[in-house]
Order: sequence, then C-alpha cells, then structure tokens
Amino acid sequence: MNVLTTISIVLYRTDTTDLEKAIKSILNTKQEIKLYLVDNSPSDELKIFKDFDSRIVYIHNPSNPGFGAAHNIAIQKAIEMDAEYHFIVNPDVYFEGDVIVSMVNYVKRDSTIGMMMPQILNLDGTVQNLPKLLPSPMSILRRKFKKPKKAYQKFINIYELRDAPQDTIYNVPILSGCFTLLNLEAIKKVGAYDDKFFMYFEDWDLSRRVHKHYKTIYFPMVSIYHGYESGANKNSKLFKIFINSAITYFNKWGWLFDSERNKINNEAISQFK
Repeated sequence: MNVLTTISIVLYRTDTTDLEKAIKSILNTKQEIKLYLVDNSPSDELKIFKDFDSRIVYIHNPSNPGFGAAHNIAIQKAIEMDAEYHFIVNPDVYFEGDVIVSMVNYVKRDSTIGMMMPQILNLDGTVQNLPKLLPSPMSILRRKFKKPKKAYQKFINIYELRDAPQDTIYNVPILSGCFTLLNLEAIKKVGAYDDKFFMYFEDWDLSRRVHKHYKTIYFPMVSIYHGYESGANKNSKLFKIFINSAITYFNKWGWLFDSERNKINNEAISQFK
C-alpha cells in the first residue's frame, strides 16, 4: 500500500535555483506525498514555489524560531493527518531516481527503524562522512582544528566510521539532518526537535533520542547530492550559534560525564569487528 509520506524543507532567504532543484527531485516520486515549505524569511517572496504542484503547502513563518522549530510545524501537521513517515530535507540537496520510495519501502519492512539517512555525496560525487558516533566536547574541538594531523586522522576515521564498508547498512547513533526519514511512530514516542536549539546540533539531539529506542540507520543503497557549505567555519554569527548549540547539547547530555556515550559508541563500532 502506498502510505502517505510528508516532507518538509525549511527556507531562509534560500537560493531559488537550489530550491527548484530540490523540489523537482522530491516531486519525481511515485510515493503519495505532501511537501511543506516552511519559510522563515522576513518576506514571502518564495511563496511562488507553492504554484509548482498541488502537493506543495507553503507556510510563511517570519518569526524565524529556528531550523528544528520550523520543521516541527510540518511534523505536527504530518502527525495530525496520520502520515506514517516524514522526510527532513535541506534546500541545497538534489537527487536522481526515486530515493523516497526506496527509503520508505525499506523502513516499511522493519518497524524497529526510527530514523534513516541515505548516502550523502558532495557535488563532485565524493562521499560526505556524516554518520557519526556520539560526540564529546573534545571531539568537537578536534574536528574544528584538525591537528595534530596524524592523531586527527586516526580519530576522525573512528568518529565518522570512515573504515566501514561503503555499501553496508548499519545502525549509528548520529545521523545528519540534511536528508532524513523519520518514522512518525518513533517521533510520537521521543518527541520532535528540541526547539532550544536554534540551529546546529538539533539533528544530533533528535538522532540520539530516537537511537535510545529504535534503530537509526545509515542506508547507502541510495544517495543524494548535498552542497555542504560549513557556514559556521566562515561566518562569525553562525559560529556563535554553533557554540551556543554545542553548549545546549552538552548541558543536556553531559560534558565529561556522559554515562551512555561510551557504551553506545562501542556498540556502533562493534558492528564492524
């Protein structure tokens, strides 16, 4: 049976060329979908995209409560209309083929999956290493500074599970929010995004909460392209938001003392031994 699947993209002064590519990729599916464009921009100029297709719903949200809070608007509407699955999609992604059907069909066969992401590719086709172990404050610092080089390389290979076979489906505690399938039964149990995070870390927090009760699956059988900008490394305002979100995350889950972190990370690593 073709179950209703909802999808949301959060916009903020979004590049229209990127957004058009993302929308066209999504609409090219046999899945029954409803696509929510939640626009946090001050003006509603992007409402022109609601005329692309009857499956698109445009919501202007100029108060700009943040990335996760804006997605929560669509997630709540999805739950109210009894959708079973919801995709979180960044406006700077695109893909070929029916990625949505492939992912939904896989999750439908296993109700223990609460969250799933595909393989994410850079625009040149190289793999973005986005599945991760649970972070510590030190791992965040090491990813930022990348030194000393030899020690960093050993660390990052483990932290991002880079030595895992690229065609292996596996359960990992941290999934990126740039393109994520949510099982809405899991979201009803653990809650949606924590709106204390304006931007950054909200996907890690949600992934961790889902992972406690369900499998959070990396699914490299399909792939999408993502224009990774790493804005926090280039923009001082975004960097401050990143720092504030990191503090919020570690205040919530623990800084040096996080009783679950080592256990969960060791379980993830043990899949490849």
